[in-house]
Amino acid sequence: MKKSTTSILSRCIFSNTFVPCLLVMSLSSSIPKRIVVVGGGIEGTSVAYYLAKRSTPGTKITLLEAKEPAAAASGKGGGFMARSWGEGSCTQQLHEVAFDMYENLADELGCESYRKLPVLSVSPGYRGLKAARKNFGDIVPDWLDGNVGRISPMGMGDDTAQVTPKEFVLKMLEATRDRVELVLGTCVGVESEEKDGSQKITAVKYRPRGGDGETEEAVIPADAVVVSAGPWSCAAEDWFQGVVELPMEGVKSTSIVWKKPEGVETVDATALFCGEDDRFGTHLECYPRPDGSIYLCGIGGSDYISKEELKEGAFRELCEAKESRVAAATQSFQEMSEKYKTDGELLRTQACMRPCPPDALPYIGSIQGYEGAYINAGHNCWGIAWAPACGRAMSELVLEGSSSTIDLDPFDPGRFSPTISRGGRGRKRRGQSVGEQW
Repeated sequence: MKKSTTSILSRCIFSNTFVPCLLVMSLSSSIPKRIVVVGGGIEGTSVAYYLAKRSTPGTKITLLEAKEPAAAASGKGGGFMARSWGEGSCTQQLHEVAFDMYENLADELGCESYRKLPVLSVSPGYRGLKAARKNFGDIVPDWLDGNVGRISPMGMGDDTAQVTPKEFVLKMLEATRDRVELVLGTCVGVESEEKDGSQKITAVKYRPRGGDGETEEAVIPADAVVVSAGPWSCAAEDWFQGVVELPMEGVKSTSIVWKKPEGVETVDATALFCGEDDRFGTHLECYPRPDGSIYLCGIGGSDYISKEELKEGAFRELCEAKESRVAAATQSFQEMSEKYKTDGELLRTQACMRPCPPDALPYIGSIQGYEGAYINAGHNCWGIAWAPACGRAMSELVLEGSSSTIDLDPFDPGRFSPTISRGGRGRKRRGQSVGEQW
């Protein structure tokens, strides 16, 4: 039989637990019961996944996605992660915590694309293979059989790994299908009411997918919202009436995927980070996947999409590859691989955007001035790698009021003044730029 608040309070008073009981009751009343996560990529889905795992069964969790799960970078990214590449920076905790979480989580979800793999640095040039095969031939892949310069190990597979992000997103949704409701539609704002001098979230407004796109608008009742919509998250500036500035630039880049060649049983699992190749304007990153395909990015020729364009939904529906960069990447890769020059066939050409704040740090935290408003966005090129850590940290923040997994202070969403400066937005390994820096 359910006990009333009065009976619980009386029992607390007469059992010397008055203060702890009041604290529990206070916390219970402030925990959100209707939570909307905006964005169905790997970051948003990770937030929804951990909210479902950590909240009570009565908590309603809605994942609001504009197109389909993993429709943007989470369906087109390489999925590379490196535990030690953030050493010395405030993102080190994100690298380490997420990397350590991935292996168990992949096993728990039945994610077949996760694996650890070694990494080589490859310079363009000639006559580099002989020495590499002599010195560390066990990690030089058979498909690296063309013209290359100096080769050196960047990791032996103990702290570098990969996952196919779309599979991970779908597995998380499958695991929480009884707790997370997927709604397709584009978020256009929030509703709130005044409470104690600030605003309290009461609902999320959206345009349903498949509607007329102009006048039809629907509402999801909510007492908490987490904005995690990649580069399009900057639109939240307007949703929260200017209380937060979220400078953001979208970096739109082409990537390609090669089929496994006919007659090849296994494609060796070694990732490559290639030096700048002035012949083709590339600095390839090559990721062989467990299904035998090879994913390539670092193709060059990226486009920079302004915050104003992102707010209007630029490239959310359609984001196509640049054919000139597809050709350049093909030539660059086939220079390194005689096997793919002879037998290679492209499986897919595509493009997506990375969300880049000016200081290359994500926005993770609460929106000041709005009770129940949070953001988890702007993860640059590491969104896939950091997703489990960010998802768990956000679930702690929303449900418990603070994160014990990650120190969120460096990622304060309100950290920007009107004057901003542009920083480097590429991968770093122990503080050094690695791969495409855009």
